[in-house]
Amino acid sequence: MAVLVVVESINDQINKAGFELATYGFHTAKLLGTESIALVIGKASNADQLGVYGASKVVTVAGTEQLGFDSQVYTSIIADAAKQLGANIIILRNNANGKAIEGRLAVRLQAGSVSGVNALPSLQGSAMVVSKSVYSGKAIVQYAISSEVKVLSLMGNAVQPEAVGSAISPESISVNIPTPKVKVVERKTVSGVVPLPEAELVVSAGRGLKGPENWGIVEDLANVLGATTACSRPVADTGWRPHHEHVGQTGVAIRPNLYIALGISGAIQHLAGVNNSKVIVVVNKDPEAPFFKAADYGIVGDVFEVVPKLTEAFKKYKSKA
Repeated sequence: MAVLVVVESINDQINKAGFELATYGFHTAKLLGTESIALVIGKASNADQLGVYGASKVVTVAGTEQLGFDSQVYTSIIADAAKQLGANIIILRNNANGKAIEGRLAVRLQAGSVSGVNALPSLQGSAMVVSKSVYSGKAIVQYAISSEVKVLSLMGNAVQPEAVGSAISPESISVNIPTPKVKVVERKTVSGVVPLPEAELVVSAGRGLKGPENWGIVEDLANVLGATTACSRPVADTGWRPHHEHVGQTGVAIRPNLYIALGISGAIQHLAGVNNSKVIVVVNKDPEAPFFKAADYGIVGDVFEVVPKLTEAFKKYKSKA
């Protein structure tokens, strides 16, 4: 028995999300009295650092250095690796790739599966209990998984990476790699910013900005805070901002430490994607905006007056720190 965390390599690097998985795997293995193995598909020059964050063994898959993502191929690789390594708990990242793999993997391994896990597990007799948000984040449900094999996917920022070990030299294993049925013609990626699911600070804006030409005040505030920018669905749909910045029920679900919403009314579809944020700050000139009910702090005012003042205040604070 072992815990297997499946870690993605992005641009030859393991990022924060991978280290979160390693830490989650460490605590899960400690609970069960077993080892935690980190499985890296692709090339990662810093794979040894997974040991620092809790992996007792780091394993790479030979022949996947140039492999593009294909859910069927990845499912086959992970299933074969799990059998070779004696792993009966597989933990994926709850992103687009993880969601594409999880169901296939659970069926192949005849496993119980829970997606979007947001806290460390516990034991209830012989069952493992995990929790996740439901009803657009309005409730937390606990699932007791009693199957021998379990497949989970972990929400971003559900745990913080903990330095609990030391660097480990990766080992390599060989598995059967099926021929992909999907041909990748072009891949477009965003570089230079922290991806929204991993961001701890997010500054987001909606139609209250009135147009894309006014987005500078959002970016100025984000730059001062070192935050990632986001937007509401109407903003992405009208082309003011790219769709990868859209947060909400139909966009990206996030769990940052701080979420600042500027000129966003707070429709239930938007709240569903952000209400797991630890602290929510809302700026809106409408005192009846629904978002104020979910906010930890609220400012009733015009974003064009309030936001530049906030930016200057943060600049002064940081200059004194």
